[in-house]
Amino acid sequence: MKRHSQRAQRVGDEIQKELADLLRNEVKDPRVGRVTVTRVDVSADLAHATVHFTDLAGGEHGAEATHALQRTAGFLRSQLAHRLGLYSVPQLHFAYDDSIEAGMRLSQLIDDAVAADRKLAE
Repeated sequence: MKRHSQRAQRVGDEIQKELADLLRNEVKDPRVGRVTVTRVDVSADLAHATVHFTDLAGGEHGAEATHALQRTAGFLRSQLAHRLGLYSVPQLHFAYDDSIEAGMRLSQLIDDAVAADRKLAE
């Protein structure tokens, strides 16, 4: 069996697009309003989808946002069923994605190293 089928990838892309719209326009929980979906990984059998997200409030609010998203998973799944027209909508699992924050930390370290090199060169 293929690990990442093209169909699973397309379904993941559609779920990401629809979830972004649902989170922006339909979900009323204020803890979810700051969330951005970064990617969706769908299993090959289309039974489970892991939704990776970031929170604009930062990593310290990641656990709170994950809990809020898990509470709205049923609503989101039912809305996805109406919008996507799939025979079976995958179970949604949420995971905080800290790659953006890690990239910003790495960029800051590089900037600091370049500044230190400039000081040594002077």
